[in-house]
Amino acid sequence: MTKQRKFLLSEAEMPEAWYNITASMANKPLPPLNPQTQEPIGPEALAPLFPMGLIQQEVTTEKWITIPDEVRHLNSLWRPTPLYRAYGLEKALDTPAKIYYKYEGVSPSGSHKPNTAIAQAYYNKQEGVKRITTETGAGQWGSALSFACQHFGIECEVYMVKISYNQKPYRKLMMNTWGASVIASPSDKTQAGQKVLAEHPDSPGSLGIAISEAVERAATDEHTKYSLGSVLNHVLMHQTIIGQEAAVQMEKAGDFPDVVVSPFGGGSNFAGIAFPFLRYNLEEGKNIRCIASEPASCPKLTKGVFRYDFGDTIGMTPLLPMYTLGHNFVPAPIHAGGLRYHGAGVVVSQLLKDKLIAARAHHQLECFEAGIQFAQAEGIIPAPEANHAIATVIAEAQRAKEEGTSKTILFNLCGHGNFDMAAYEDYLSGKLQEHQLTDQEIQEAIAQIDTPEIV
Repeated sequence: MTKQRKFLLSEAEMPEAWYNITASMANKPLPPLNPQTQEPIGPEALAPLFPMGLIQQEVTTEKWITIPDEVRHLNSLWRPTPLYRAYGLEKALDTPAKIYYKYEGVSPSGSHKPNTAIAQAYYNKQEGVKRITTETGAGQWGSALSFACQHFGIECEVYMVKISYNQKPYRKLMMNTWGASVIASPSDKTQAGQKVLAEHPDSPGSLGIAISEAVERAATDEHTKYSLGSVLNHVLMHQTIIGQEAAVQMEKAGDFPDVVVSPFGGGSNFAGIAFPFLRYNLEEGKNIRCIASEPASCPKLTKGVFRYDFGDTIGMTPLLPMYTLGHNFVPAPIHAGGLRYHGAGVVVSQLLKDKLIAARAHHQLECFEAGIQFAQAEGIIPAPEANHAIATVIAEAQRAKEEGTSKTILFNLCGHGNFDMAAYEDYLSGKLQEHQLTDQEIQEAIAQIDTPEIV
């Protein structure tokens, strides 16, 4: 293992504002629609679910949103996060490429998710919210929101996708430790969950189903709001502190990325590191390739369609313009639970449609092979979600070797895999299954979408 070189920032160098990329985009994202009227919705339609402070961020046209002092202070518990030069991985790959990674696993819950959890809990507390409901896939988001709600004295109710609930018991216990109640989804506690169980008693669950349950709970209780860990614009904005820090750190390293890579589930991970670098493309004419890495078993960016669709399975959310496999699509039970989502965030979808970003899909075994290689070279065991980005990085580094060209690659190591060792055990023992998704299965899922097409 080669000694790492770490690039650090002082607390004074932490970003003071979140970046809203839509202010830099020539083609703005299409508006969300009311499912009944199919007319654009206004901020008031979101009021039953979100506090007004977050709704204003969701629809803002401002480029920079000042981070409240209390949020910035709480972020300083673990931020700024380190940037590493991956000398060990470079040596293992025998590549001329330079590889850097921003390590978000140093947060209290072990991932990038607290960057938005703290902010969302803060705005809910400002408006007197007593309880927040949410969904979680692998448990990283649920853990982060549990941590944030505990700090602000807000009750937290988490609907955890059942397959991950069973696969990752210590994530559940982590949430319980921070005072949250955790329910395996689909559950019998909501009408949405009951409907799914009636049709599919053995359902492994999905993020779409868990969202339906959490939204239903919030919509039927005046003292409860809903919180989302990805997809929406305000969530993506909160994560841009990652890329802003990384840009300053790359300057300290005397380098700058040619390629930026991140795992992709709903978009917050990717937006966090990529959006601040995309600003250089949109405003300064640079040509940084930003690549979203997704599972081949849930390939909404690489094989989905761009159209209006529900953000949840039951159809309780507004219609969002997104790349989607259809809100009825239930992804295979891969270990990267945070990436098992049928759709992509609205802003990311528009950027992909305009060919301003790229996407790449990887199979599960390839990702774990990449994660093992990274762990042996760099010492950190990555979360299964992060392994997707590492698989893309390895492919890019090998391409540089074949072409005999040097390039600088930056990726977001979004979290550690310390709570995912059962997944590594399955891989190392040869029990981890490959989930092949055929084109026919994709087309059948897409054919079930009965929401408006985008002309």
